[in-house]
Amino acid sequence: MHYDIVVVGGGAGGLELAARLGRALGRRDGPASVLLIDRSVFHIWKPTLHEVAAGTLDAHQEGLSYMILARRNHFSYSPGELTGLDPRAKRLTLGQMRDEDGREVVPERTISYTHAVLALGSGSNFFGTPGAAEHAYVLERARDAERFQRHLLAAFTRAAFADHRSLGVAIVGAGATGVELSAELLEAHSLLQEGFRAEQRFRLDITLVEAAPRILAGLPEKISAQAQLALERKQVRVLTATPVTEVKADRLVTAGGEIPADLIVWAAGIKAADANAHFGLPVNRANQFVVDDHLRTGAPDLYALGDCAACPWGEKWVPARAQAAHQQADYLAKLLLARRRERDHDAPFVYRDFGSLVSLGENRGVGSLMGGLGGPNFFVEGLIAKWMYISLHLNHHRAILGTGNTVVLALARLLQRRVSGRLKLH
Repeated sequence: MHYDIVVVGGGAGGLELAARLGRALGRRDGPASVLLIDRSVFHIWKPTLHEVAAGTLDAHQEGLSYMILARRNHFSYSPGELTGLDPRAKRLTLGQMRDEDGREVVPERTISYTHAVLALGSGSNFFGTPGAAEHAYVLERARDAERFQRHLLAAFTRAAFADHRSLGVAIVGAGATGVELSAELLEAHSLLQEGFRAEQRFRLDITLVEAAPRILAGLPEKISAQAQLALERKQVRVLTATPVTEVKADRLVTAGGEIPADLIVWAAGIKAADANAHFGLPVNRANQFVVDDHLRTGAPDLYALGDCAACPWGEKWVPARAQAAHQQADYLAKLLLARRRERDHDAPFVYRDFGSLVSLGENRGVGSLMGGLGGPNFFVEGLIAKWMYISLHLNHHRAILGTGNTVVLALARLLQRRVSGRLKLH
């Protein structure tokens, strides 16, 4: 099979790129113009995985089928996972896919391309911590979040009927994921308590553990301070400057002592897949593909974007954020369309930091806006920050669904919540 443009990875950046290219090329030139490859059959915006994990967002309502998105945006979709790459021959190998019983569903395939974009995302970085991979939950994909939610619901039920009436959750890493997960777990617990009798109500003890001197270390100090204050007011135990040395089944071992926990979540650091180092392309220590300021890898007509790409940004690197993937998708769409039309596109990619927003529950958030545009940061908090946080999610949907469909989808989900409630219990 041959495609003009192949996008490997259907995350925020990869899907937006495929949708833009499909609308520009697919309607006129046919389905062989643009191919999107992803190992899942549906898409969910990664920054919402903490809500799926807490049960405050239903992945099956939130998820969007790649097949339907492909039809609406005029690109092709194929399920698969990249297992081999021959940059010189411009060939990709996709490994076979099996069902839960081990039966082959899709055979191994080879796909050739004229241009390709690697948007493979990233996973968790355990930093060599013993026991982390075996005993801690991660939130890398929708299935990870759903798996944690199932175990969380069972743990809630056990705690409601246990003699001690308490549940301990330890979260390693106080970046955006760890902080937001803490807040969503408190929301889920509060909603659940409303349906229990007084004798079944239990205490939720959340401990947020961070090795750095403060939480949200990559964001301005004012956001960090406000977020920590909000969490501590909600009785979250926040431990900073506390590196984790070992993860056991029922506790964390830290430099400051042991922390008992019924559930442990690892949200500290990201790292691209180890397999990236075997594709014949330059990678850095985090297994990210090294790209230049045009997002080009070391092979001709092969690009990379998002968390799997190490892209220069002055003396630093473009951060692994959804807004970076969005901007890179927009840039590559223009570049590839220019290449397709045999026009020059010499302008380099320039990342603009528009600030950061962190959700602290249903009606609360903190953030700074216009964070890299040469002026001062504008600090926002409370309901305004929460609404702006939600608008980022809707903007992603607008890029792949269009404005009209996004409005209909948002209204439908709002009405569904009014009927079934905010907490997913099944």
